[in-house]
Amino acid sequence: MPASTRPLIAVLLAAALQAGAFAHGDVTPQAVDTSSLPKLGDAWRAENPYRKNEAAIKVGTSAYNQNCARCHGLEAVSGGIAPDLRKLDNECATQKDAKKQAMCVKEIDDYFATTVRKGRTRNGAVYMPPFEGMLNQEAVWSIKAYLETRREKAF
Repeated sequence: MPASTRPLIAVLLAAALQAGAFAHGDVTPQAVDTSSLPKLGDAWRAENPYRKNEAAIKVGTSAYNQNCARCHGLEAVSGGIAPDLRKLDNECATQKDAKKQAMCVKEIDDYFATTVRKGRTRNGAVYMPPFEGMLNQEAVWSIKAYLETRREKAF
């Protein structure tokens, strides 16, 4: 390659890498149409009321793809940027005792809803933005219902 084209290639490569860095686009949450789901009211539920609800899973699939996939990966398969949400409740799935399993599921539901609503920061760095006031309870629980269909098989 001639020496005169090297600077041009370096500029083009830098531009391509910069474009890739901005490929996630605007991270403003997208509206989620939850009108087909039963209304849950203002008080947040302690557990997912939409578990195994087909209509909620359909809404949650769309909501996840619009609001979560850019960080957590398409179809909940993480590309390494953010946690793999298919593994979110693996520990619960392996519990043999029904009472312990139910407690585990409730705890994970609470952790999920709190994380989505409040976000996560560490040492001042935002690891996940808060979605409270942007996604309603129906949207959050429908996303969780969808994620439960994507659960990775526990070992």
